[in-house]
Amino acid sequence: MPHKKILLREDIEDLGARGEVVRVKSGYARNYLLPRKLAVEATASNVKQIESERAALLKREAKDRAGAEAQAQQMRSLSLTFERKIGEQGMLYGSVTSMDVVQALTDQGYEIDRRRITLKEPLKTPGEFTVPVRLHREVVIELPVKITGEGGGEVTEAAPTADVTSESTPSADSDSSNGDVSA
Repeated sequence: MPHKKILLREDIEDLGARGEVVRVKSGYARNYLLPRKLAVEATASNVKQIESERAALLKREAKDRAGAEAQAQQMRSLSLTFERKIGEQGMLYGSVTSMDVVQALTDQGYEIDRRRITLKEPLKTPGEFTVPVRLHREVVIELPVKITGEGGGEVTEAAPTADVTSESTPSADSDSSNGDVSA
């Protein structure tokens, strides 16, 4: 496939930083990067223009990083708690996703894009977790998240009860299944 050299106008994860010249597949550049103005073609005039803007870009980058570090300082004391229904097996009905984390942060006055929350998969069990929040390319904060059962104390009571029930239930089921087999 043909490739194309482009000049990045914004930071793009797994591709490069603002101001870098990178080589990508021409379809990716034509259909995604160029229409969204995330990049421009790497012509000599565009590269010269970026070089002249480099000082302004460095100032903007420093300002963005300083803002992200200030926000990280504010968020370090933050802890999120989610109350969810828990089934007999100790699993949540539903899950806690990055959208839930964003909504909880918005309720506390922080505007974070959902793509900045990097959950590998939704949280489906009660307990305490750390969720990475990428505020800037170089500033990542570990946000503590606690998932409890409805009413707050059900997690510690429901989990052992579920284990005890599951231990006694198979023996009762196996007795009834033996009865079913012979009948």
